[in-house]
Amino acid sequence: MPTAPQTRCAEPGCMTLVDHGRCDECKRPAWEGRAPFEQRYGMSRSEWETITQRILRRDEHTCYVCGKQEATQVDHKISVAEGGSPRDEENLGAICAAPCHEAKSKAERIRAAQRARAGVGESRS
Repeated sequence: MPTAPQTRCAEPGCMTLVDHGRCDECKRPAWEGRAPFEQRYGMSRSEWETITQRILRRDEHTCYVCGKQEATQVDHKISVAEGGSPRDEENLGAICAAPCHEAKSKAERIRAAQRARAGVGESRS
């Protein structure tokens, strides 16, 4: 089966030939530019782990989306990016990793991208 010819690296000015995207030298870290956990949520990871265990016990590992007793994660019912409180236990619920948390997170990413395209949250002069 024939393969596609290599193209130049997607990084402006780089002439390295690659199969797809950027060359190894130009690849960016996966979370580059993202604020650290402590800044995003206003708490340390160890504090989040303590809250997670408390919520899972409170909800008896019952997913607030599908109702199955298979929840292993804790979710912000209203995402922090959409105005939900990062610590308010009323905004936290036990959730199944798949498919519930995956589907909810995907929908949140889509809404975030739509807000970014629309310029929501940007200061306008």
